[in-house]
Amino acid sequence: MTPALTFFVGLAMLVLFGWYFATDQGPRKRLLATTLMLLLVIFSIAAMWPPQKKIALGLDIQGGTSFLIRLKAGDKPITKGMLDQAVEVIRKRVDYFGGGEPIISPVGGDRILVQIPGLDTAKIQEARDQLSRVAKLEFRLVYPDNGQKLKAIDEGKDVIPPEFRIESYKMQREGEKPIEERLLVKKKADLSGDRVSNAGASYEKDGWVVHLRFDAEGAKQFGNITAANVHHRFAIVLDGGIQSAPVIQDAIYGGDAQITGRFTEEEARSLASVLQNPLQTPVSIEEERSVSPTLGADSIRASILAGLVGLAITVVCVAIYYKIPGLVADLALVINLILLMGALTMFHFVLTLPGIAGIILTIGLSVDANVLIFERLREEMALGKTLKVALNTAYEKAFSSIFDANVTTLITAAILFWKASGPVKGFAIALTLGILASLFTALIVGRNCLGWLVDTKRLKRISMLHLISAQNINFLGKGFIACMCSLALLLAGAAAFYLRGEKNFGVDFRGGDLITLSAPGVIDIGQVRHGLQQIGLADASIQESAQGGKSYITIRTPLNTSDRVE
Repeated sequence: MTPALTFFVGLAMLVLFGWYFATDQGPRKRLLATTLMLLLVIFSIAAMWPPQKKIALGLDIQGGTSFLIRLKAGDKPITKGMLDQAVEVIRKRVDYFGGGEPIISPVGGDRILVQIPGLDTAKIQEARDQLSRVAKLEFRLVYPDNGQKLKAIDEGKDVIPPEFRIESYKMQREGEKPIEERLLVKKKADLSGDRVSNAGASYEKDGWVVHLRFDAEGAKQFGNITAANVHHRFAIVLDGGIQSAPVIQDAIYGGDAQITGRFTEEEARSLASVLQNPLQTPVSIEEERSVSPTLGADSIRASILAGLVGLAITVVCVAIYYKIPGLVADLALVINLILLMGALTMFHFVLTLPGIAGIILTIGLSVDANVLIFERLREEMALGKTLKVALNTAYEKAFSSIFDANVTTLITAAILFWKASGPVKGFAIALTLGILASLFTALIVGRNCLGWLVDTKRLKRISMLHLISAQNINFLGKGFIACMCSLALLLAGAAAFYLRGEKNFGVDFRGGDLITLSAPGVIDIGQVRHGLQQIGLADASIQESAQGGKSYITIRTPLNTSDRVE
């Protein structure tokens, strides 16, 4: 689906939403609701079809590619600060090229494990470049009379100034073949790339260029250098190679610069990404291999089966207990899931097990909204109201409860999205979109379906099961007892949390041990998992991989438990 079509469909839906809420109850409002529902369903199916190509799966479900990166020690030993900086930079670079929901964690004192889901061959090469490129940017002045000076040096009439050295630079003008030019550039950088605060790529008349913006101190230095060297050349050096050597036409005080170099769009955007997130320490990719899902195929099958069984039980129970309204609620639930998956696909969401947990929670929220409405409908009908009046009153009175409950959950999801990262952020996205879809299906789809059945006389009376008889319980009168019980539970929970100490936190918070085992043949994962259960490590994460004809399994266990595995 093209961006233009997406825009116009979205605009049409926005107009329909406004028209719907501005229209009073009646056939026109129901027609608008039906049109809106059909448009959203068709749009969602188009966005996610075919699902095997459109729905991106996370590392815990489909596996991916694993890179083991080592930091190269120079004159100074690798410190924890250098390792943490490299982890953060690599995380930002992986986020840039769309490596959704990666695993990025330090290993030992000088290595980083990076696992990215679902990379094709082209993406794997891009990942290699992004992960290993240092992107050391420098600005160096070129000798004022470069050509004459080099000629004198070649003829033996002069020598290279001690603070300069000769560098080669391939220059290409429009419609001409590239020519190699020699430049006398300063050995020491006049301005380093550490002062770059932002970088981006754009297409201009001469092709793709990379724009740079310096921080306050960098802008000041850049302005002073350009002011003092007007009409001189300024070499832009990236990873030791000259990218361009423009002539300074005037002093530049705005703190902006640009790099030209006959880039393709991908090269320009990639360069902008690494310049914005430069590595302070050189790195090398020590190992690369394909890996299986982090949870293992058996765990994935069990999780999917549990989700499907839970969904089936929910649908059947709602239909049996509430009968016709229950069937309408089930229809709304199916539409809810279609809209949710379409929205997740459109926003390039990576489906992980935490994301699936968010979807399952959405099912509960959707059913909860319908239960509130139907129980209110039961009460209104018990008062002797007609079915049409009871239905409208039930939706109006249940709205505030449904809205309040969903808004409070939405606030929690927003906080998770703001503060969390990785799979937790994915859970927050799935929950947020699920809440919006639940409100739409419960308050618009369900209401208009039942309203249509009532208005067309296809539904003349509603009967529901009534397993629990009405009880008059004075809840407010027992407020003191309830408060004391709640306080006791809170204190007990806080005490238990304090006494458990570090046992409350898993590998994600405390770190852990990473064990890699190899075998010449196929490794039985079920047997490995059974062995881990015997030594009290049933929750350990197991990944399969293969390289060079050998099979490997990588086991993640809590901190200081690797000796039990060995």
